[in-house]
Amino acid sequence: MTKAKALPTTLWKIRNSGNKDLETLLGKEFGINPIVAQILTNRDIVDLEGAHRYLSPSLNDLYSPFLLKDMKKGVARLLRAIREREEIVVYGDYDADGITSVAILYKFIRALTPHVIYYIPDRIGEGYGLKSTAVDKFKKNNARLIITVDCGISDHEQIAYALSLGIDTIVLDHHEIAGELPPACAAINPNRMDCSFPFKELAGVGIAFNFLIALRGTLRKEGFWKNDEYPNLKEYLDIVALGTIGDIAPLVDENRIFAKIGLELITEGKRPGIKALKEISGIDGQIVDSFKASFCLIPRINAAGRIASPLEAVELLLTDSPEEARQLAERLDSYNRRRQSMEKTILQEIMDKIGKLPDIEKMKALVFASDKWHPGVVGIVASRLVDLFSRPAFVISLSNGVGKGSGRSVCDFNIYKGIQQCASLLLSYGGHCHAAGISIKEDDIDEFACLLDEIIRDSAQTPEILSQTYIDSECRLQDINHDLISQMEKLAPFGSKNPEPVLCARNIKASLPTIVGKNHLKMKVSSGGYTCDSIWFGMGTCISYLTGSNIDVAFTPQINNWNGAADIQLKMKDITVRE
Repeated sequence: MTKAKALPTTLWKIRNSGNKDLETLLGKEFGINPIVAQILTNRDIVDLEGAHRYLSPSLNDLYSPFLLKDMKKGVARLLRAIREREEIVVYGDYDADGITSVAILYKFIRALTPHVIYYIPDRIGEGYGLKSTAVDKFKKNNARLIITVDCGISDHEQIAYALSLGIDTIVLDHHEIAGELPPACAAINPNRMDCSFPFKELAGVGIAFNFLIALRGTLRKEGFWKNDEYPNLKEYLDIVALGTIGDIAPLVDENRIFAKIGLELITEGKRPGIKALKEISGIDGQIVDSFKASFCLIPRINAAGRIASPLEAVELLLTDSPEEARQLAERLDSYNRRRQSMEKTILQEIMDKIGKLPDIEKMKALVFASDKWHPGVVGIVASRLVDLFSRPAFVISLSNGVGKGSGRSVCDFNIYKGIQQCASLLLSYGGHCHAAGISIKEDDIDEFACLLDEIIRDSAQTPEILSQTYIDSECRLQDINHDLISQMEKLAPFGSKNPEPVLCARNIKASLPTIVGKNHLKMKVSSGGYTCDSIWFGMGTCISYLTGSNIDVAFTPQINNWNGAADIQLKMKDITVRE
């Protein structure tokens, strides 16, 4: 049996913007509960205009895409290719962000010209980024323009090689920029130092969508469409939302607008591919929020790129045939089941290794490698290790003396900047603050692990890296009601940088704790004559602490719909047993 964790399991931090005047003003202006007003100020809302944009995300609040450096150059080059009937290649990455980026770009451009194809490299055979071997294929097919999406900003040699063959490249990428820009005719990336676009944290698909806004706007000015029958880009946002959420992009600013509207379209389910994916996932007919998208839809899209062909996921998003969509969704579902089995096996092997390490608690970084592990699933396992041990992790797949690894990080450590300091030990690397990929010689892995551990140790603000629970507001248990929960739901979609609100109530009585399902802890909590149910997922081993205890609880209130009833339930985040 799994050992019980000591309580509390995390370090609690109470958020407090200190702006009580604004909280009062928000309550009066929007008619919201003081708790919700406090949550808004904790989300860096500083005025009524910002609160309105947050509560009512609108496409009217998007920035001009031409604020992105090189946008005019990129649009002009593509229009030239369309007018001169040049062969165009849309080249993407094999994850959900790359797949969705390819889908929306190809769909839009294909309506303008038949001279366009899409290409996504094989994860194992080719790897990430633009490859010279692929450029050779495009040259044979007389391609004159490559548009890279969710990749390309680091592919200097390959873009220069394409240019030497008479092929221009437009780069649409969001990854960190190391050094000079590649010799592309347009390098569109908000992370450029000379880029004035206000929001720097778009996913690749968000940059692709901005490119389409700019392209459509230019064509409209030129009178390309008669009778104003131009494409409605809002209809693309279901795909954009999947890529944005799938890349764990912060759900703030433009990303929040994309996700909010896109999830509504996904719930509506007009696109055959997404409808089929919902059906195979068992969520058809349900409201799809960011969590259902993250755990039901996106893993199946990612699975194609991890262990099969990402092109099947693109086909799913592009097809207009319900029958073809159903067949493709079934295939993606089978890939996902295989992926889950692989992930489980790798994680168990790593847990067995961790069990034999005497100094695991002192290690700041977890780095594991094996030649038995599929490179397509190591990133997921790294994420699981971060969840379990609250520290950065790399999982590396070895082949012929070279490892391909994926890393994930905790919120307080920028893993991309960390591996930048390890560059002398790496064959290649890339990524952003939360996730990164590396290529490394097998002989250098131990030294890399030691160096990364030192870098994290030097950067840590506290002696120990602990998982943290941020609490938005303290309240009484009797403050929780259906109206409050309804108002909190308006703060969705939740995700990176816009987490589910967490409340805290103190001196609560716990009773009737039981273990349900797969080690979930269910119990009654009561205070001041008010009693409700609670659930703490995966924490059944803590039951021995709780019988008859007085506790402080950190939780998210929710409505539990069961057998026709809609009862309040507290989804526990952490518990402290009072002395």
